Amino acid sequence: MRGRQISVAVAIAVSSALALGGCTVEDAAEPADRATDSSPPADGAPPATDFIVTALPGLPTLEDARTRLGELTIAEQRSMSGYNRDKFPHWASTDGCTARQQVLQRDGEDVVTDDNCQPTSGSWYSAYDGVTLDEAKDVDIDHMVPLANAWRSGADTWDDELRAAFANDLTGPQLLGVSAASNRSKGDQGPEDWQPPLEEFWCEYALAWTEVKHGYDLTVTQDEHDELAAMLDTCPA
Repeated sequence: MRGRQISVAVAIAVSSALALGGCTVEDAAEPADRATDSSPPADGAPPATDFIVTALPGLPTLEDARTRLGELTIAEQRSMSGYNRDKFPHWASTDGCTARQQVLQRDGEDVVTDDNCQPTSGSWYSAYDGVTLDEAKDVDIDHMVPLANAWRSGADTWDDELRAAFANDLTGPQLLGVSAASNRSKGDQGPEDWQPPLEEFWCEYALAWTEVKHGYDLTVTQDEHDELAAMLDTCPA
């Protein structure tokens, strides 16, 4: 029950935010959990480093990630029976800003917002595919571990508070602003079936995925575990 214990404070905070601010969906299109858009990434140069570093909070060290990967329960994926995105209420409002808006502010450069907390200008670099976006409406907020993937990994047994906490988690590496094309290409797939087109981001992606699965006590398949281990091997020592 490790994940439920870790997440209880977040669940309470999100529950209060939902009660105060409701669940608001912004004007950017909400991606389906599984999509067929496999458009190639647009031209864009990744940062001049051996790996990409984003504003994702709560990333573990490489040593901790390997330890946590070894602690994950390996199991076959569960049924999708009963799944509905509405069972993961998002985007919660806190102090007048939705979780989506807060990620847009966190992940963007030179972001300017209006009185409703909605970004009116700025730029956003998509670490998945190297695309730079100049309008907030073109940015998808990706759930690092997709909601449907979480459902098949144990979230089907959660209560509404914990699923809301998971869908609006701003303290862990669960939410990231990316291009719509890359987000919809990913769909609800795990790293055994989909990896970011930019290999420079594989390290941080594996760190984040492992941290989220560990923090919420979600299971991984054997193939998922093995691919995460391989992606962690791309991290600088």
